[in-house]
Amino acid sequence: MTLPALLRNLTLPVVAAPMFISSGPELVIAQCTAGIVGSFPALNARPAPVLGEWLRRITAALAEHNAAHPKLPTAPYAVNQIVHRSNDRLHADVQTCIDHQVPIIITSLGARADINAAIHSYGGLVFHDVINNEFARKAIDKGADGLIAVAAGAGGHAGTVSPFALVQEIRTWFDGPLLLSGAIGHGRSILAAQAAGADLAYIGSAFLATQEADASPAYKDMIAASTSADIVYTNFFTGVHGNYLRGSISAAGLDPDNLPISEPSAMNFGSGGNINAKAWRDIWGAGQGIATINTTLPTAQLVARLHREYDAAMDGLLSQRRPTLAVGDEISCNR
Repeated sequence: MTLPALLRNLTLPVVAAPMFISSGPELVIAQCTAGIVGSFPALNARPAPVLGEWLRRITAALAEHNAAHPKLPTAPYAVNQIVHRSNDRLHADVQTCIDHQVPIIITSLGARADINAAIHSYGGLVFHDVINNEFARKAIDKGADGLIAVAAGAGGHAGTVSPFALVQEIRTWFDGPLLLSGAIGHGRSILAAQAAGADLAYIGSAFLATQEADASPAYKDMIAASTSADIVYTNFFTGVHGNYLRGSISAAGLDPDNLPISEPSAMNFGSGGNINAKAWRDIWGAGQGIATINTTLPTAQLVARLHREYDAAMDGLLSQRRPTLAVGDEISCNR
């Protein structure tokens, strides 16, 4: 399981997940300067020409940081592309990313060989998010460099498979870069993701309540006050199953326990699609790991907290290691 050189010097084995509405340049810059991969969805930059402006701003800020702190370089950043057929901005947004040579592209809701080849043309990496082993195989067959296993409990669009099962199934045939997503909000969960077989943790919801996130104050407050019991899994809002905050559904005048089932054909990720007007803006996505978030704080402080927790978890596990037995040694058990 060898990581690309681009990802070997992170301060913490974490990629920050792209979050609709909430992830923008300020958050990405804060994540990258804290030493983890920052990311945002291309569709957050509206209208389309704003995408180029964001990329220039991010690139300049990271270059400025690196010049001032040569011994503490930033992590790379990533842009998420929705590859669903309803995304009428896809080709223009991909071309903008090519023009700016975005280091990492995260693709969702469709794997396409032509998109992957276009990113590879300048040396970029493509990671594709998947909710099961079948989609994982298809993504690699189409030329993706790595996989993001979106397991049960992940915020936003998510699957239902246990993280242990999903990573294990993928690792039986794939030894490339593998990220794990699903209720990861504590440093020990990052270590658990690695122990399960992933290279990196993929964390979104924990960053929703950071000062740099573009989420509304009410959204951040609800994140800080909620637990896994406040998460509702439904496909009603976009046609794709995802996890949402119960309180935001109720505030919209809907019964979170009696939501209709939506047709997958209702998915619309175009410029005027319902993803901007309904889901993510008024109905707020979040994963099951939000109980670890109880206040709003700067991104740098959140990453530092995760780092301390990760180190403590590592130390705790190492202190519990069993002695190594030589061949022929017997184990005695008192029952």
